[in-house]
Amino acid sequence: MQLGLREAAGLLGATEKSVLRWIREDGLPCVRIGTQVRFDRTEILEWATRRGIAPSGAVFDAPKPEGAPTGGLEHALRAGGIRRGVGGPDRDAVLRRALDLMPLPAGVNRAFLLEVLQAREALGSTGIGDGIAIPHVRNPIVLDIRTPVITLCFLENAIEFGALDGKPVHTLFMLISPTVASHLAILSRLAFALRQPGFYGATAGRLPDPDILAEAASVDRLLRARTLPGS
Repeated sequence: MQLGLREAAGLLGATEKSVLRWIREDGLPCVRIGTQVRFDRTEILEWATRRGIAPSGAVFDAPKPEGAPTGGLEHALRAGGIRRGVGGPDRDAVLRRALDLMPLPAGVNRAFLLEVLQAREALGSTGIGDGIAIPHVRNPIVLDIRTPVITLCFLENAIEFGALDGKPVHTLFMLISPTVASHLAILSRLAFALRQPGFYGATAGRLPDPDILAEAASVDRLLRARTLPGS
């Protein structure tokens, strides 16, 4: 979905002046049409996540299309699973192993998905800093599933990922979604969660699965509360 300057600023919780500065100085993706700029919602959110900028409440308050898949962060993590000791000597090897561990639909070509993820990393690392990466593509991985799935992978050894802060990556969040809209929604939720001390602390500390899932449920409750009428 294409956004104008005012809408992009609202999504990022920033001024239009800040957005224009980010375009000039920080590589905020946009398309110029004459004197105007247009933005893609998924690209904006990906850019913001990599730079530690939490999306504004507008991304959660937007009405969902009728029949849109539901399911929060806890549901997505339960569906995808939490995998520990994911090994591999380099980025491509851990991506391959992470894809092997994901509960993908039967018949999905995992080798092709690996090539897609590798091509995305070649455009710019999906390492968002503090040892975390969210490998995904600007044209998201959309498969025949009911609701979004997140597989959380704790790596056996930290791997060089070309992250913005220069730190090696030790934690991956692998996302697949049934639609582009649901990809945006679950990525927004994950970006928000990683700014919450409870969820971030649970993942950074590699706490037991029930503790991580409990923190994910807390994030879901917080987001439900802020979208209730009168909240």
